[in-house]
Amino acid sequence: MNPTTKQKIAIILNVSKTVFHWGFIPAILFLGFRKGADPGMPQLSLINLLWQ
Repeated sequence: MNPTTKQKIAIILNVSKTVFHWGFIPAILFLGFRKGADPGMPQLSLINLLWQ
């Protein structure tokens, strides 16, 4: 394999690893807020999330 191709693949892998690392928890929080609370449970809010 060409060295420049190896370098490009390594860059893509590093970028994807960084995006996954920094984006996983915000994505899970977004999905939770989007779905909303279960019936009978308190409403989800950022303040409730930070103070529990």
